[in-house]
Amino acid sequence: MSQHRASHSHQGGQHRQPRVRTPDPTLRTRRSRSRSPVEGTRAGQLPEQNQVDAPTKPKRQRVVLAERGHQKTGLRPQVELAQQTSWGEMLIKDLISVQFRLAVVIGLIVAVLLGGLPLAFVLAPGFAELTVGTVPLAWLLLGLVPFPLLFGAGMLYNRIAERQERTFVDMIES
Repeated sequence: MSQHRASHSHQGGQHRQPRVRTPDPTLRTRRSRSRSPVEGTRAGQLPEQNQVDAPTKPKRQRVVLAERGHQKTGLRPQVELAQQTSWGEMLIKDLISVQFRLAVVIGLIVAVLLGGLPLAFVLAPGFAELTVGTVPLAWLLLGLVPFPLLFGAGMLYNRIAERQERTFVDMIES
């Protein structure tokens, strides 16, 4: 069998030319008898000027394999967070430490303001004896001031913490 193939592939050291297949003659006859796309003309004849429509360009379509906005976003931080790798863990710890520092700072401010009132009354006895109407000023300051102060401190902390979280999310998504 191998000798048979060798004798067909090389004849006298020359390569054989591949056979070219002739087209099916029935296809030509059908094509020549068919009507052309322009009414009133046969295939092979040119249509008159009034029968030809103006050429129209095909509507362009953009093929998009991925959204451009998503190409710019880095998937690495998102994957790192999702897979809870050491780098993702570090990002979360950084966010938590920033928010913890914010809580400590706001807490210290509130503690100084509220803790300073009794200290002011002890250090300045005349300040403790002041009255507003018939109510001593010390009672008003210690009874009414802490509630709006604590509410304001909570609102301030919440606003700043949400801003930090948005910054964190923006950093992760870009």
